[in-house]
Amino acid sequence: MQLQQLAYFVAVAEVRHFTQAAELLRVAQPSLSKQIRALETELGASLFSRARGNITLTPAGEALLPLAKRILADVDTARLEVQELAGLRRGRVRLGATPSLCAGLLGDVLRRFHDAYPGIELLVEEGGSRDLVRDLTRGSLDLALVILPLHGDPPLSTTPILREDLVAASPALPASPAAEAAGRPAEAGVGGRLAGRGCQLPRRPYLHISDLRDRPLVMFRPGYDLREATIGACRAAGFEPRFAVEGGEMDAVLRFVEAGLGIAVVPSMVLAGRPGLHGTPLVITDEDDPSRGGRRNQPGHGLRRTIALAHRKDVDLTHAARAFQETLENFLVEAGLAGSLPSGVETLLTP
Repeated sequence: MQLQQLAYFVAVAEVRHFTQAAELLRVAQPSLSKQIRALETELGASLFSRARGNITLTPAGEALLPLAKRILADVDTARLEVQELAGLRRGRVRLGATPSLCAGLLGDVLRRFHDAYPGIELLVEEGGSRDLVRDLTRGSLDLALVILPLHGDPPLSTTPILREDLVAASPALPASPAAEAAGRPAEAGVGGRLAGRGCQLPRRPYLHISDLRDRPLVMFRPGYDLREATIGACRAAGFEPRFAVEGGEMDAVLRFVEAGLGIAVVPSMVLAGRPGLHGTPLVITDEDDPSRGGRRNQPGHGLRRTIALAHRKDVDLTHAARAFQETLENFLVEAGLAGSLPSGVETLLTP
């Protein structure tokens, strides 16, 4: 079995067309077909079904595809590791991150790393935590910022680095004439109605999960841990959430909330720079509510989530990936000591 054969197989599997795969690889189509047939002969099984011109994977092809992708990714990683022995003048870091981190503090970390290692190529994939865990396990990423706990038992090593509050995002109401004259900002949507819905929310500095009962929610697509966290918290409080719209990515969800379609449970850091939205901290029970004597700032109180830096256990990090990990951890420790992390975010790393 040759690496070239695996690369040809993966290309055909992804585009489901032999001629298009050959064009992408810049090889002759007969040569590509010959290599695929040789691979099938060696494996003793057909990898593609070619009925009536439609190319689909056989069960053997379905089984081989993730393994082939992982082998090719590992070979690429080994090549880069050898190249880096001359120093961190060249290399690549493939990083996965959740939308909240991409929109928040990750930009500052990437700038610091690029300034220190200008020759290292940075490839950032944005996605839900479960999608990132899948891609990391398959070898498509070197590092990923994911949400704990992980589902299932993926072969990953994780280092908890951040804890962040989850808040109920709602449209900010226009400021009253008196407030505008006094220079005060617009009031939060929690004190009034949601645009277009007439939906009253309690006038409290904190919302209970139970306050979301029978209220329209804007929900993320499957694959986002925020979706599972919201649904799980609602069910634990004894009710099923009601969706006004679902299936969006982070930016779409926030825009839908701004438009008054409903409320969304989001990380507090994504609301920075969005004057049309207001975030109200969520608590699970009265005991968590600081306005009623609760200890909201203690771990485990209120609705929060933990972010970890993850990588595969069975593959050593490249020099470039280790340098990025060190840059990220140093940045978070310094930001924590300086008190410059976004509101509702705390570092779990110590100096």
